Amino acid sequence: MKINKEGYKIILVSGVVCSLIWWLIYHLLVEQASVSLLWVSTVLLLLFWFFIVAFFREPRRVLIHDSELVFSPCDGRVVVTEVVMENEYLKKEMLQISIFMSITNVHMNWVPVGGVVEYFKYHPGRFLVAWHPKSSTENERTTTVVCTPSGEKVLFRQIAGLIARRIVSYMKVGNSVDQNSVCGFIKFGSRVDVLIPKDSELLVELGDGVVGSQTPIARLPKK
Repeated sequence: MKINKEGYKIILVSGVVCSLIWWLIYHLLVEQASVSLLWVSTVLLLLFWFFIVAFFREPRRVLIHDSELVFSPCDGRVVVTEVVMENEYLKKEMLQISIFMSITNVHMNWVPVGGVVEYFKYHPGRFLVAWHPKSSTENERTTTVVCTPSGEKVLFRQIAGLIARRIVSYMKVGNSVDQNSVCGFIKFGSRVDVLIPKDSELLVELGDGVVGSQTPIARLPKK
């Protein structure tokens, strides 16, 4: 299993902490001859550490390119499909597709369309639960706008949730990005919004499960 680079430090620190806790428990319980409790503690600490390691897993994905399609930027479940007014940069109505990532999902993020990064901004903010409607505008988040070769502009937001406290983005204004290339990582539960032209063809419904970089979620309007 390949581990994403964003997890190296957390995995190391959590491993050290778990080892110290085990060492303390061992020296406390051996004196009390609580061998069974020692084994239970060992198993629980190992399971916790393996969960941390698994959270930062980096799956192998087939790299797909289709300029007509918008792909899911993350693994998860569709929780919003509606037309909204985008007031930060595009200043017009857009079709919003929001995908919620549970704590068990892969938390890598991918670029939903190829093109040139036209806009990027990091917003500090709150940590509301990721499915809360206000999380798109009040939570800590990043906003990225990619202009496709056909001139369409697609905006996507990485949004921190109640547990997620760190958003990593590799996007830089002016850079060319390939569709379904890795664009960042959100640590421990979160959400990604994708805003596309409102006359795009929606390919998913509320409650649908999606796979990042693999599941097409919309078809852009033809010029």
